[in-house]
Amino acid sequence: MRNERERLSGGDEIDLIELVRGGWRQKLWVAIVAVPVIGMALAYVMLASPVYEARLYIQPPTQNEIAQLNFGRGEGTGLAPLNAKDVYSIYMKALQSEAVRDKFFRNAFLPTLTQEERQASRDALYAQFNGMLTVALAARDVPDRYVITARIEDPRLAAIWVSNYAEMAADRAKDELLSGARSDISIMADNLEQQIRASRASASNQRADQIAQLKEALRIAESVGLEKPPIISNTLSSEVSAGMGGALTYMRGAKALEAEISNLESRSSNDPYIPGLRERQEKLNFLRNLKIDPSLVAMYQQDGAVSPPDKPVKPRKAIIMLLAALVGIGIGVGVAAGRELWLKRRRIE
Repeated sequence: MRNERERLSGGDEIDLIELVRGGWRQKLWVAIVAVPVIGMALAYVMLASPVYEARLYIQPPTQNEIAQLNFGRGEGTGLAPLNAKDVYSIYMKALQSEAVRDKFFRNAFLPTLTQEERQASRDALYAQFNGMLTVALAARDVPDRYVITARIEDPRLAAIWVSNYAEMAADRAKDELLSGARSDISIMADNLEQQIRASRASASNQRADQIAQLKEALRIAESVGLEKPPIISNTLSSEVSAGMGGALTYMRGAKALEAEISNLESRSSNDPYIPGLRERQEKLNFLRNLKIDPSLVAMYQQDGAVSPPDKPVKPRKAIIMLLAALVGIGIGVGVAAGRELWLKRRRIE
């Protein structure tokens, strides 16, 4: 008896073989503990609502998909053309903005709740929503590729959510982009219109100055009785004709000056005499009538189709049942071993 007591209580060593045998003798207790644990896990996987996951992968648009934005831009316009990276960066800001997320929270998430569920804390509901809809980088080695993920109980609604969220962000980004593009074009058109007005005003002032100079030359020509230009030899005609300006304008003769003054005063418009005016007018007309069709502008490119998932991601029944079995049996074995040791101590005592 003494040796048995020493074997059980002496030192810190425990006979593992004897411990296993004792646990086997108390196998009923293993079952008593393990069965409820496994039963609760089974009840959970049977009663828990399945959660489905839908994903939408996005990447930058092609240059052809943003071609509409570059009408009126490019060399000679003063506006740099937009590239796909510029457009996609604006879209990514909208996709990850709190403004778009909050709008989707109010328009898409809250309507799915009952009246009672909506009475909960808004912060708590928003946190719940953030766990259901996420935007993340799809892969670290592809920095421009993102994935929108929705995890909800309705597989059809999950697919709708990711598509609608991507489009809501695209609409917001497109409004911002088109507003900026229209503003740039409008400013350029206004500047061009101002240049045309300035050119016309300058031409009008130049005509008035020219009339004043011709009238002064006319008075001189009349005072010296010069009605016609003097007859000049062929060798000097070109030189003198070229010099009949400024102080020598009167040498054109009174009749020529009167005709020129009459012509200038009766001129209805200076436009034909303004260099480059027609080109500026055509450009202005183009800018004023330029319309960008939003439906022809893509803010992102969808990588792959989105369809309702047919297999839930939660609960993971097999993993839950396996873990429950391991935990239940482990706890049961511990209880059985402890009971066996306790019974042996009582027998020894």
